Amino acid sequence: MIKPPLEALLERVSNKYALVIVAAKRARQIKEGALSVVDLDTRNPVTAALEEIAAGKIRYEMPKLGVK
Repeated sequence: MIKPPLEALLERVSNKYALVIVAAKRARQIKEGALSVVDLDTRNPVTAALEEIAAGKIRYEMPKLGVK
């Protein structure tokens, strides 16, 4: 079973493709030394990023005119 559930994650992010990008970028930040904004028992940066997204602690902005 995936935790947090995909449904909970998609309530916070507009679509599954954006979810992948947001989670990957946040996981990379955590791996490079950024502190996690939620208390977790995991060392896995992807899990930490997904938990932060599900908790509503991560904000993101979609580009208005596509890829730059």
